[in-house]
Amino acid sequence: MEWLTNILNLDKELFLYLNSFHNSFWDTIMLMVTRKETWIPLYLTIVYFFIKNYRSKSVLILLFLVLTVVASDQISVLIKESVQRLRPVHEPAIEHLVHNVFRKGGLHGFVSSHATNMFGIFVFTSRIFKNKSYFYLMFFWAVIISYSRIYIGVHYPLDIIGGALLGWLIGVIFYKILMFIENYFFIARSPKIGKTNLSVSNFQTIFLVFAVSVLSFTIMTYVLHHYNYL
Repeated sequence: MEWLTNILNLDKELFLYLNSFHNSFWDTIMLMVTRKETWIPLYLTIVYFFIKNYRSKSVLILLFLVLTVVASDQISVLIKESVQRLRPVHEPAIEHLVHNVFRKGGLHGFVSSHATNMFGIFVFTSRIFKNKSYFYLMFFWAVIISYSRIYIGVHYPLDIIGGALLGWLIGVIFYKILMFIENYFFIARSPKIGKTNLSVSNFQTIFLVFAVSVLSFTIMTYVLHHYNYL
C-alpha cells in the first residue's frame, strides 16, 4: 500500500501549504464563510423560489432537499467513523504546524460533512432550477465553503474532494428519485419540475442575496479589525 501512503503524504503537504496562507482578517472571513448560519438568507431565498415556481409540488421538492441534506450528513459521518482518518488538528505528526481557527471539531475528518452537505445542496437545487448562472454561483459557493474547512485547519484536501464527490452523487440520486415520483404519481399536475427553469429575474434576486450576504460580513469584519475589536 505504498501508493496510498504516498498519496496521503502528498495530501498532508498540500494541506500544510494551503493552510499556511492566513492572517487575522481572513481568519474572521473564513469563520463567517464556514458557519451555516451565515447563509440563512440564501437558503430562505431558494426555498421562496421553490414555493413560488412549483406551488404545491414545492412540498415534495423541499422534502427531497431535506432528505438530501440528512443523507449527506449521516453518510459522511458513517464514513468518518469507518475510515477513522484523524483531522489535521488531531494528527500528532503535524498538529503543531496547523493554523486552527475557532475549534478543532471531532476526531476524524474523512470525508468532510460540510463539503458533502454543500455539494449535495448545490447539485440537487441546480438540477431543479436548471439555470447555468445559478449552477456556477452555487458551485462557487460550495467550493469556498469547502475550502474554508482547509483554511481553518480541520480538513485535508482529500477530505474535501471525497465529501464533494459523495455530495454530488447523493444530490443526483435524490433528484432522480424525485423525478421518478413526479413522472409516475403526478403525471397530470403542472408545473412539471423537469421542464420548469429558474428565470433570469429570479436568479438575479438569488445573486443579490448572495452578494449582500458576502458584502455584509466582509464590511463587518473590516470595521471590527479596523477599530481593534477583534
